[in-house]
Order: sequence, then C-alpha cells, then structure tokens
Amino acid sequence: MKAGNSPRNPMHGLLFILALGAGFSVAAIYYAQPLLPLIGGDLGLTVNGMGLIPTLTQAGYALGILFLLPLADRYDRRHLILLKSAALAILLWLCSLSDSLHSLLTISLIIGMAATMAQDIVPAAAILAPVGKQGKMVGTVMTGLLLGILLSRTVSGVIGAVFGWRMMYQAAAVSIALIGGLLWKTLPGFPAHSRLGYPTLLRSMIQLWMRYPTLRRAALAQGALSVAFSAFWSTLAVMLLEHYRMGSAVAGGFGIAGATGALAAPLAGGLADKLGADKVTLLGAALVTASFALMFLLPTLPVHYQLALIALSAVGFDLGLQSCLVAHQNLVYSLEPEARGRLNALLFTVVFIGMALGSVLGSKLYSLAGWTGVVTLATVMGISALVIRSVGNGHPQPAQR
Repeated sequence: MKAGNSPRNPMHGLLFILALGAGFSVAAIYYAQPLLPLIGGDLGLTVNGMGLIPTLTQAGYALGILFLLPLADRYDRRHLILLKSAALAILLWLCSLSDSLHSLLTISLIIGMAATMAQDIVPAAAILAPVGKQGKMVGTVMTGLLLGILLSRTVSGVIGAVFGWRMMYQAAAVSIALIGGLLWKTLPGFPAHSRLGYPTLLRSMIQLWMRYPTLRRAALAQGALSVAFSAFWSTLAVMLLEHYRMGSAVAGGFGIAGATGALAAPLAGGLADKLGADKVTLLGAALVTASFALMFLLPTLPVHYQLALIALSAVGFDLGLQSCLVAHQNLVYSLEPEARGRLNALLFTVVFIGMALGSVLGSKLYSLAGWTGVVTLATVMGISALVIRSVGNGHPQPAQR
C-alpha cells in the first residue's frame, strides 16, 4: 500500500481528514471538563459526582489504549477506525440525553474507549506514508491530535456557555459522524499482520517491551515529558487565579498560545526524516527543559512580562514535547511494522501514566511549594528525558518495511 508521487495525489486530502479525525476524536475525552458546573447544576450532582465524569472518561481512554489498540495488528485498521467512529458518535449523542449520574458515568467510560480511534489513526498515517516522508505525515496528524487536546476545552466552554452542555455533546456527535463518513469514503484497507488470538496478542506486548530498548527509551523519555506537561496544565488555572486574579478563560487563552507550538509538528517530522529521529528527540527534550527553566525568572519580572514569559514558555515546551512525540513514534513504528498497534499501545500507556502522575504530583507540589515547585518538577522531568535519550544508544536495527 504505497502512496503515489503525483502532485495531485489524493493522499494530501486523506492526510487532512486523518488529522481532523485524530483531533476531533481525542477532543471527546476533554469536552466534559469545562462543562462540569453546567452538568452538575442540570442533574443536581455533588462535586464528587461531577469529578467522576472526566475521571471515568480518562480511565476508559487508558483501558482502550491498552486493550483495544493491539487489535489493529489482528484486524483491518480501517474497520476498527470506522467502528469506533460510529460508536463514538452514538455515545456522544446518548451522553447529551443522559438524565442521571449513573448513565452519564457509564457512557463516559465507553466514550473514552471509543475515542482511542485517534491512536488508530496515527499509525495509519505512518503506514500510508511514502518512503522518507513518514515523520512529516505522522507530524501532521499529531498536530491535529494535539490541537484537539489543547483547544477542546476552549470550544466546549464557549459552546456550553451559549447553548448548554447537551448541545455541545450533540455538536460533537455530528462532527464525529461527518469525520466517519469522510474516512469511510477515503481510507483504504489495511492488511492484518498477525493471526495471534487476543490473549496471546496481549501477552506478546510484554515480549515486545523486553525485546526493544528503543521502545523502552522512547516510552520512558516521553513519559517524563508528559509528567512535566500535565503538571503545568493541571495547575495553571489555579496559579493564575491566586497570583493574577485571572479566571479560567485566561487559562484557555494560554492553551491557544501553546497550540501554536503544536502547529510546527510537521516541521519536526520533516527534521526527523532528514536528520534522524534520535537527534530530534534530543533537541525537543532540550527545548522542553529550557522552556520550563525560563520560568524560574518570573519573580524578577514585572507582572505583564511574567504573563508574556509564561505564554512563551507554553509555546516552547508544547513544540518541544510534540517534536519528541513525533520522533519517538517514528522510532517505535519502524521497529516491527507488523506490530505497530501493540507498539503504539505500549508507548501511549506509558505516556498516559506520565500524564496522570503529572496531574497528581503537580497539584501536590503546588500546595507544598507553590508555582516554583511545579516549575522545578517540570524542569527535572525535562532533564530526565534528556538523560534517557543521551544514554544507551545501542539498540536492535528496526525491521525492514
């Protein structure tokens, strides 16, 4: 399955659709966060009850990564993507009709699992990429995915405030249905690479983890960067409120600033194709570390310059993290093409663990040491990623495609 080299290659249109699909599907797990007060007021929920909604959605996403992504090695990836898109559209619509916490939590859990279609789409772009263009294509699709993460809360908050939380979920359902229709028309089939039964498929992930040092280094380095990323974003709104008397809308504005860094991901992918993914991971980790370390200067600056520095740092570390992720995916996907689904599951399981740890550790450190504690954690995690990428360079040659 090779993409042609014609200037009118339909692959360009498909790439755009894949980026949209990745962004809109992953956004489904974040829509609820700014809507929680509206949902709670409508259904009469307690604070604890409201908090369970995003928790179960994230838990569903984690379960889907670990237990559903390996299926892409056993079945046609196109069928899995289309099934998940149909399920996700239906579930989002059902969520808008929920009238009790029990039904909302059940649907939220399954929404998280179906939203892993985003993680099926990214390896699809790698498989379809022409020789020497894998990094650029993966970078483009990952731009869509990261924009979905960063902008979903802003979009959800605005639509929810104007039209209500149920309308937000209905709009989300329609968007996924439209994306699913486009993918059904344009996405080619993918041959299955494994005949292993499902239990054996899952057990083989342990063997893959042990077999490839490249996989372990990529996952651990990206996991460390994810700790830093999550610690920053999970405490930013609280810090802005306490130190600058600014509300959540301003925090959303910083999300938009960070999203500009994600737009450069295709450039990072192109660099990975030209310079090698290992060099890009080092450059990206260094950029993340420097961006966080700059925030140690905040107490020495006037207020307006402090806010400008936070925004600049957000752009820098989002760019660095996204560059590392694209390069790490390049490294991991090339190890064993017939096991891309399982390799992707292992990589993102560690990334997800990093995100969860970052949220917990960031909140704890903020309560103990303030914003300086969060910045210290993020900087140390950036340095850790640099160390991981700098040592243990020997690894097996990737399988030939």
